[in-house]
Amino acid sequence: MADRDDITSSADGGSTEFAAPDANTPEGKKTLRRAIGASAIGNAVEWFDYGVYGVMVVYISSVFFPGDQATVWALGTFAISFLVRPLGGLFWGPLGDRIGRKAVLAMTILLMAAATFSIGLLPSFDAVGFLSPALLILLRLIQGFSTGGEYGGAATFMAEYAPDKKRGFYGSFLEVGTLAGFALGSLIALVSQITLGAETMSDWGWRLPFLIAGPMGLIGWYLRTKLEDTPVFRELEKKGEKESSAGLALKDLLTTYRRPILAMSGLVIALNVVNYTLLAYMPTYLQSTIDMDADATFTLLLIGQLVIMVLIPYAGGLSDRVGRKPLWWFSLIGLFVMALPMFMLMGLGFGFALLGFAVLGLLYLPQLATISATFPSLFPTQVRFAGFAITYNVATAVFGGTAPAVNEALINGTGNNLVPAIYMMGACVIGMIALKFIPETAGLSLRGTGIPGEETSARSKKTA
Repeated sequence: MADRDDITSSADGGSTEFAAPDANTPEGKKTLRRAIGASAIGNAVEWFDYGVYGVMVVYISSVFFPGDQATVWALGTFAISFLVRPLGGLFWGPLGDRIGRKAVLAMTILLMAAATFSIGLLPSFDAVGFLSPALLILLRLIQGFSTGGEYGGAATFMAEYAPDKKRGFYGSFLEVGTLAGFALGSLIALVSQITLGAETMSDWGWRLPFLIAGPMGLIGWYLRTKLEDTPVFRELEKKGEKESSAGLALKDLLTTYRRPILAMSGLVIALNVVNYTLLAYMPTYLQSTIDMDADATFTLLLIGQLVIMVLIPYAGGLSDRVGRKPLWWFSLIGLFVMALPMFMLMGLGFGFALLGFAVLGLLYLPQLATISATFPSLFPTQVRFAGFAITYNVATAVFGGTAPAVNEALINGTGNNLVPAIYMMGACVIGMIALKFIPETAGLSLRGTGIPGEETSARSKKTA
């Protein structure tokens, strides 16, 4: 092994020893495909759980919660995982900067999959009483805690593996995994319901979709353990520039990198208010506003998700050519202008609702496709995992997971069915303000201890 002074440079700005996989060679393509698969499958497992739980709420309510408020308790248990995501980010993020991205991702995917799998094994309330919902809540907390490190770690892993000039394209597949997991969970749950019937589903059939998460998690764990850690992290480790402890990584992040934390928080608020309004709250909105039946609502959302999945890599690739910020400006301004007209259109019937949802989904697409290329680039390598995980999960817990409840409460309180559009518009304004304070990082190297796109590192500024 060469020592620090003997490391030579490669075309991507790093050493030849730790060069990114070359997408133009068969071996490089193979490595990148494995990295994409290892990153995306964790997101798929995470959102598979959300998709299954969302569709199975009616059965979960009757199995675990007695009384007239069973559905409320079941939905509250679903939401509780968001409360512990910031704690997961605080734990896993600094640890990932200390011991490596690969090790943390191997642990988080096993925890996520085990928690989802175990829900399928839980005894009912009739069998063990209040122990049953208590165990369900515990497993949801474990799922949320592991998710706090999963998403930030997977995005960091993918961004650091991807070639600098194609980070947007390769990173976009992380979100393909997100939508694929959500859609697969919903689809398997509904197919089980149609195949087995309501009575069998209430008895034991509801467990089957949860149990599928077990083998999914093992596949993801295997893929992750077969890859080396990212070239960017290994180079930092070789140079002796990584943080000496997880505690110091957290301290360094919070004292030195407040500006990127605040800027990213603004973008995450815009991203997740739109995301959870369109994907999580839209079924409730469509059914309560225009009396759309459940089958039509599911069909609309599934079509929208599949179309977005197909288009995500194209949007990610476009960001490599024109930059991340132009796509974000287009998305934020477009959503601000079109939110009200499209929500008004949705109230006219299924066809109009499909058109309105499609327009808003396509305007949201540039944000979704560039998450894993934009956000990791806001932090230097030694605090990148922690910076992403903590910032993303705190903002998501406060503004993302609460979006459906806030929308519903405001509609009930004001009687105005256009509240979700106004809420999205406000979030987009916050996003536009934040976007002014982030650098353009398309094509730039993520290596080293400086923030990509800035001439000097924040650490150097601090000690100057």
